[in-house]
Formats: sequence, C-alpha cells, structure tokens
Amino acid sequence: MTIFVLPFEKMHGTGNDFILLEKRHLPNGINLSKLARLICDRHFSIGADGIIVVDISPNKDADFAWDYFNSDGSEAEMCGNGMRCFARYVYERGFTDETTFSVLTKGGVIKPSLEDDGTVTVDMGMPNTNGGVKNKLTVDGKEFLYSYIETGNPHCVIFIDDEISNKEFYTYGPMIEKHEKFKKGVNVEFAKVINENQILLRVWERGAGPTLACGTGACATLIAANLNGLTDDNANVVLPGGKLKIKWDKATKKVFLNGPAEFVFAGQLNLDPKIVCD
Repeated sequence: MTIFVLPFEKMHGTGNDFILLEKRHLPNGINLSKLARLICDRHFSIGADGIIVVDISPNKDADFAWDYFNSDGSEAEMCGNGMRCFARYVYERGFTDETTFSVLTKGGVIKPSLEDDGTVTVDMGMPNTNGGVKNKLTVDGKEFLYSYIETGNPHCVIFIDDEISNKEFYTYGPMIEKHEKFKKGVNVEFAKVINENQILLRVWERGAGPTLACGTGACATLIAANLNGLTDDNANVVLPGGKLKIKWDKATKKVFLNGPAEFVFAGQLNLDPKIVCD
C-alpha cells in the first residue's frame, strides 16, 4: 500500500473547527467529498466541522480561492468562521502582506480584513433578505415561524421565547435541515433575543449538524432580527463557542462579521490515495 503524506493545520473560529489543506499538496484525482468525510471523523481521524482547501495561485477574479466541504462531504457556498481562519492562515503563512484581500468562494467573492486586536472582520457582501418575512413551517406536528435569509448560503431563522432544549434542538434541527421546503437543505438557527444588542443562538448546520458557532448563521440571525424590529443593526450574537460581532451597514447594504480565528495544531496525515481518489 502506497501512503501519501498530507500536511494540514487545524484551526477554529469560536469553536467551529476546520482542517486547512493547501491545494498544491493534494494528490492528483482527489475527491474532496470523500476526503472531508474521512478527515472530519472525530473518532478515526483528525476531526472537524469541515475542510478548507486553500488555493494560493493567482486568480483573475480574486487574490485567493477556496473550496469548503462539510463533515458529511457536502460542499457549502460559504462559511464565515472558516473564512476568518482562511484569512489568518494565508497572512500568517506569508502568502500575502495585505491585511485586506479577496477570496473566491462558491458564494461569490468575499473580502476578509485582519484587525490589530487579532480578530478578523469579513465583508460578507449583500444578503438576500427576502424581506425578512416570517413564514410558517410545520414539522412533525409543531408549527414554527421563520425568516429565510441567504448570506452566501441558506438559513432558516426561528425566534423563540426561551432557550431551546437539547431534546427539541436535536429533534427539530435535522428535520428542518432536510425539510422538503428547502430543496438544497438549509442551516437552522434557533435564536433568543436578549435585548436590542444581544442575541443567544444555537445552530444546526447543514451538512455538519450541531456546531459551536456559525458565522453566516449569526449574520442571517441579526438581519432577520433587525427586519422584524427585534434588534439594532449592530449586535453581539452569543453562541456556545463564543461571541461574534455582527453589523449590517444599511448604507452599503452589506453585512460584516467580526470574531476570532485561532490556530490549534499542525500535522501530517498518512493517507491511502485509493480511499479518497477517483
């Protein structure tokens, strides 16, 4: 059996963890979906919510490019926490001297900026708010009111009066994610508004399940809350993994995500190419 040695780094943004791989290091014929399922297994491999493939080669559309895959092997358009980790990675590894640059994703071109305090702010672009209108969704006999917001990927934001119980979270999260109303699946946010500048949030992430944080979900939640008159257009979103600062700039119609991005460890994975290559 021929073993391929694959270098990687693990990072996290408010507990949302990722394995970062450079495209130039990958073997020919790699199937990224298979690779994600293998690497993200928390029992038999490294373990993560998703993998980020870093493309440092010049691109006519952006300074860098990435591919993002969830732990179940599905590809996602965007990931706010992952983008902050990507930004610190390419800067700290010397691939750019600029603190603001552009990254081509499946959700469009995204611009992260490294801040002096070590955090990263991501210009998430203009969301598709769909007017923030509350729609009705019935799941296993229970009715939910939700707002559908797209912040690079789709989100079903549900506001609740009390923090959601573990039983309800693990029951309704996966059912809503795969509900027939959402043809490509959806990220599910259960949000409790504390005051006009703070929201408590739990996220069932499409393709990853329960996650400690979701950047695009935090953005979608702030937008939905503001449109429904529940918060200002600038608020802290508190998730199990920590706090994210979200600002919706009405003048530019863009939403900005700020939070930490931390290195965890680096290593090498002994990989059998037959398992992950087509």
